[in-house]
Amino acid sequence: MLNRTAENVARATPEPLARKVRGISDKGLAWLFISPTILLLLAINIFPLFWAIYLSFTNYRANRPNEVVKNLGFANYQRILGDHDIWIAMQTTAHFVFWTILLETLIGFTLAWLIDRKFRGHAFWTTLILVPMMLSPAVVGNFWRFLYEPQIGLFSYVISFVSGIPPTSIQMLSNVSLAPWSIIIVDTWMWTPYVMLICLAGLRSIPEYIYEAAEVDRASNWRQFWSITLPMALPFIMLAVLFRGIENFKMFDMVNLLTGGGPGSTTEVASITLKRQAFESWRTGYSSAFAIILFVAVFGLANIYVKALNKVKQR
Repeated sequence: MLNRTAENVARATPEPLARKVRGISDKGLAWLFISPTILLLLAINIFPLFWAIYLSFTNYRANRPNEVVKNLGFANYQRILGDHDIWIAMQTTAHFVFWTILLETLIGFTLAWLIDRKFRGHAFWTTLILVPMMLSPAVVGNFWRFLYEPQIGLFSYVISFVSGIPPTSIQMLSNVSLAPWSIIIVDTWMWTPYVMLICLAGLRSIPEYIYEAAEVDRASNWRQFWSITLPMALPFIMLAVLFRGIENFKMFDMVNLLTGGGPGSTTEVASITLKRQAFESWRTGYSSAFAIILFVAVFGLANIYVKALNKVKQR
């Protein structure tokens, strides 16, 4: 049936077109198939970037589309770099990125090292640990918001049981000192399994004969860890740090669901500031300039980090 259909299509194909198709190389045919996808990706990703760059030099406001658009030059960039609130938001973002990466890396690598021991039931525990990563951020945000409730939240009662502090005194989301840590705890809980998976892949890639040679040389387990395990898994650890650093730098949904940037502006990270400028103050040109600055910062830091990662891999 399929052969008959193919023969009918071949007969119906005009001879000039058939000759052209037969003359296309495998490489040309591959480009012919993937070019629509490439064009679509360029339209979705590249065009908005260039449009945002253009808007960043103007006074354009999305809520006033009929207003005359004026070219401001680098005025938006100068205002952003001189804005004290912007720098506070960047400091808050840096604090959030540093602590989440530190905790996720330490806990994730520890869990990966334990699971790599291949104890009985390790497959079950691996699947159980991965559950938070599979959940939607909206589900996780609402779930932890309920847990943080001082009246009925389980988190407050656990802390009260350990410390003796009344549950109603534990205001995780409304306390200026505790609100940043409430977000760090949730992000660590959700994305530590992701770091664990990458670290586990690095540990499983270490050849067994290296450990056998170390045992022949009577190297202790501690010496094997510092001289073999950690150096050979380091590129994977750095890769996990890179991925989580980029994602946490642009974190929005979890902060917006848990605190909305509050109390006050205690948890107002850069993405929340960008949202408020773009969709509350409707300063589209200004927010576009801020978005470009964030993009350049992330791209530049990631580029430097990748070069360091390549040097570690070449050792």
